[in-house]
Amino acid sequence: MLRRILVANRGEIALRIIRACRELNIETIAIYSEADRDSLHVKWADVAVCVGPAPSQKSYLNLQNILAAALAHGAEGIHPGYGYLSEQALFAEMCEAHNLVFIGPSAQQIELLGDKVIAKATMAAAGVPVIPGSSGAINDEKTLIKVAQDIGYPVIIKASAGGGGRGMRLAHNREELLHGYHTARAEAAIAFNSDAVYLEKFIQAPRHIEVQVLADNFGNVIHFGERECSLQRRHQKLIEECPSPVVSDELRDKMGSAAVAGARAVNYRNAGTMEFLLDHQENFYFMEMNTRIQVEHPVTEMVYGIDLIKEQIRLASGEALGYEQSGIVPYGHAIECRINAEAVRLNSRPSPGLIDQLFVPGGYGIRWDSHVYSGYVIPPYYDSMFGKLIAWGTDREEAIERLKRALDELVIEGIETSIPFHRAMVRNPQFKQGDFSTNFIEEWLEESKLWKEE
Repeated sequence: MLRRILVANRGEIALRIIRACRELNIETIAIYSEADRDSLHVKWADVAVCVGPAPSQKSYLNLQNILAAALAHGAEGIHPGYGYLSEQALFAEMCEAHNLVFIGPSAQQIELLGDKVIAKATMAAAGVPVIPGSSGAINDEKTLIKVAQDIGYPVIIKASAGGGGRGMRLAHNREELLHGYHTARAEAAIAFNSDAVYLEKFIQAPRHIEVQVLADNFGNVIHFGERECSLQRRHQKLIEECPSPVVSDELRDKMGSAAVAGARAVNYRNAGTMEFLLDHQENFYFMEMNTRIQVEHPVTEMVYGIDLIKEQIRLASGEALGYEQSGIVPYGHAIECRINAEAVRLNSRPSPGLIDQLFVPGGYGIRWDSHVYSGYVIPPYYDSMFGKLIAWGTDREEAIERLKRALDELVIEGIETSIPFHRAMVRNPQFKQGDFSTNFIEEWLEESKLWKEE
């Protein structure tokens, strides 16, 4: 087992990793920017090192400073969390070159799965269902128009190295296609240093379903069922749950088997998530594989009774999985609300600032993951999410009622947050019925006067 780990991240996920390490009697090294010196992850680590000023490029994305901190303080491994360096193949490669264990997949696996075109072709070859589209990156308008005609409108243009909705454009006709092609390429070049894009058939009103997998260094791969991630805005998830209210046991087995087959096809190791689109006929299609832990991993932990962060560390330390697929049995239902420093309204913007008062709910089946406290100042430089409220119940109905109660108890004063939105959503009839898709929140905001800017 690794004895000292540097946590190459910030905020709630950094604190989450530190807590897991403390339970494993592993010493931790926190890194922080000048803007984060008062964060709880800094206070709870055994050692804390400032790696630069507030901007991410000069701190949390500063490879040289982070590696220097790891080596100077005797780290044996580095846990990247999610975001930042978690899916950067170069960083994983640099860790390996300095005899540091990167707690995640190999640099080669990150690079392969990070290229959406190559990943899609690899999954298709492994028998994983993929969305109809171009066989590779599209470099000219003639090919673009032909592929769009072959698969039929609407189509979606996607950046090959993309994510988070950047370098992505929807087209319903030839005019939108040509305009979107050039816009997506320009945006992708800025965001990902690559203007390569590909084309896919646009699946209308789908559900976003993802499957959690774990793999050791001995070829063993298992899945931990699915998470429902359809409730999102601007391609960012707001509510996730496990299991999905529309996935049957039979469909779960099919999706899980496909995810395992895809992971085996690339000799995957450690934690990863296979993301699928699910249409109304229960056809599912591979979107991408995230080569890291997910923000929403707590719902899987609460339903399957396993600490995924601890498992990541065990696997990275060279241990085998220690259990088989038949032993992975779900119990109950869990729902997570991402609490953001931003009101969920049309044209809303992040609202960083001082938290005057914080009261966190408790009780059976409630979990709060966050790095903030009363008197903490949320800095304006990073993602607006600062907490996650998770509720577990023996079934979905109980989980919703428990979450409703917990949201009513949660008090955060001094900044605008997404709490009013979440309180309304858990009372929404369509949500309670499990009747929604990836465009549900955007349509709801457009239709509801309650959420329009004043």
